[in-house]
Amino acid sequence: MPRFKWEGKAVGGGAQSGTMEAVNETVVRAQLRQQRIIPTKVSKIREKKNIVLFKPKVKAKTLAVFTRQLATMIDAGLPLVQSLDILAEQEENITFKEILGKVKEDVESGMTFAAALKKHPKVFSDLYTNMVVAGEEAGTLDVILNRLATFIEKAEALRRKIKSALMYPAIVTFVAVVVVAILMVFVIPTFEKMFREAGQQLPGLTQLVVDASKFTRSHILYVIGAIILLAFLFKYIRRTDQGKMAMDRIFLRLPIFGILLRKVAVARFTRTLSTLMTSGVPILDGLQIVARTSGNKVIEKAVMDARENISSGENIAEPLARSKVFPPMVTRMISVGESTGALDQMLNKIADFYEDEVDTAVAGLTSMLEPLMIVFLGGVVGTIVIAMYLPIFNMANAIG
Repeated sequence: MPRFKWEGKAVGGGAQSGTMEAVNETVVRAQLRQQRIIPTKVSKIREKKNIVLFKPKVKAKTLAVFTRQLATMIDAGLPLVQSLDILAEQEENITFKEILGKVKEDVESGMTFAAALKKHPKVFSDLYTNMVVAGEEAGTLDVILNRLATFIEKAEALRRKIKSALMYPAIVTFVAVVVVAILMVFVIPTFEKMFREAGQQLPGLTQLVVDASKFTRSHILYVIGAIILLAFLFKYIRRTDQGKMAMDRIFLRLPIFGILLRKVAVARFTRTLSTLMTSGVPILDGLQIVARTSGNKVIEKAVMDARENISSGENIAEPLARSKVFPPMVTRMISVGESTGALDQMLNKIADFYEDEVDTAVAGLTSMLEPLMIVFLGGVVGTIVIAMYLPIFNMANAIG
């Protein structure tokens, strides 16, 4: 809200001045008259705007903390506008601070909280805004916000587990590529020069490594360009629906990582749908939101097909079972939940089970990948070292 600087005379008193927040100058003058002050000068204060080239992203942790704090304030009886004002003032993330300020202004002008949040889809997802809608309509916004905060925290914990599982092989692979590149470009040429001056015929393995080094040095720019091109091609294919569907299908069929990704998808699907149903979101709307937020086109198609069948009168478990995406145990437990009328509780139990399964799978994957990656890195570097020393051993034997 804009701030105004004013000067005036109090009725029966001297000159006074100060600042005031208001919608416009007319409101300032009206409020001053109510305070028995005759305004002589009112001017808008121009706020200094800090120019930020790269605005920080709003992380899931920041959103979870905001949601939890807002739920606490509303539960304590603070008005929504006042709570948003307090949280916006103490927020350190510049991007989120601006968004909260805009949301507060929209709510203050008469817009619903959910409608104000929907204007910022990059921060507040469909799941978030639909749950807020359900909370506002039922008068249980604080309860819904607490559920949202718990959901965001669990989803972020799940994401971190997957990230930690993939981090180790990614780092080892990067180190292997860097080490091999250094050997090929800087170390092997020195040995090659020494062998050429000695006039000795090179063994097959050594000749192969030397030829690879020559190719790398003479085509290094082409190799780098090809890697960059492949990265852009991969990104472009992922943007198309058909390409993303094909890649997601391949990812789910991978021997080791595919099982882990499937468990993550099941945990995310059941947790999200359970949270939406518990909050009062209709099942068809909930399935549509879950499909859009699944992050996997194969899962999205299976859920949307199930949604169409449900709208035709079928239950949830049967179309999910026909998709062959969800394990039989999941579809059977969902069927039991439907028949007993406790589907949201059953989904929550499935989510707890599969999140524990993800923990076990990540621990097992990490313990299995560590020795494999060490053997891989040692094998690559060791092969190059042996190839370089074979001619030296031959020379020593000849001299002997």
